[in-house]
Amino acid sequence: MSGRYLLDTNILIALFAKEKKVEDKLAQADEVFVPSVVIGELYFGAYKSVKATENLLHIDELASNTVVLGCDTETARHYGKIKNAFRLKGHPIPENDIWIAAIAFQYDLTLVTRDMHFNEIESLKTMVW
Repeated sequence: MSGRYLLDTNILIALFAKEKKVEDKLAQADEVFVPSVVIGELYFGAYKSVKATENLLHIDELASNTVVLGCDTETARHYGKIKNAFRLKGHPIPENDIWIAAIAFQYDLTLVTRDMHFNEIESLKTMVW
């Protein structure tokens, strides 16, 4: 199972929880990337948790050992297209998830997630771990 993957927040939470399935899949991946938006979601969760210090250290380590992809004008173009498609459908998805999908399109990555609403984004490559 080789490939180029963009990891969603729920996958990284599973990794932090030491889920064997996620660890095994990551070990087989060619390239793994994390959106800066996901790092932000993780930090938010850490700051509101009872184990804030421990969780912050995990995130800091992850961010320093992984390629973190940020947003730029190209990302914003994809974001606008995705958000408009959902406007036309009449049902939005979480704002951060639109940015995550935009990064996946920009870099032609497969998004690894457990959120099924990503399946509604036309041409987005997704995988569930």
